Amino acid sequence: MESRSSHRELCWIAKPRAIVGELSKLSDGEKTLFHLIWYILIGLIAGVIAKSVMNVHLTLFWTIVLGIIGSIMGGAVTHMFLRPRNERYHPAGLIFSSLGAMLVLFICYKLNIRLPTINLALR
Repeated sequence: MESRSSHRELCWIAKPRAIVGELSKLSDGEKTLFHLIWYILIGLIAGVIAKSVMNVHLTLFWTIVLGIIGSIMGGAVTHMFLRPRNERYHPAGLIFSSLGAMLVLFICYKLNIRLPTINLALR
């Protein structure tokens, strides 16, 4: 039995297309967890892009939060122009998530809202 489970784990690593096929077999709870991990990953990437462009030093937690908020804002903007086929709300892709996060940083800068930053002087 152990060889089958190790073979299955190897398939997940070696064949990325197998992951897509296995996603349809997941339960609702597992899909929810997968979506949560996906939001965090996209939020992290979009937050890193936005804070690099805007030259802001944020902690990892606030970078992820910034990216998730940017994704929600980017999704709202894309829904204004392009209606989704299934009429459900979905967050924006990486490009609009990054643009939304940059917009959040710009609004915070203009309204003089201070986000928790990393103090680089102490390093």
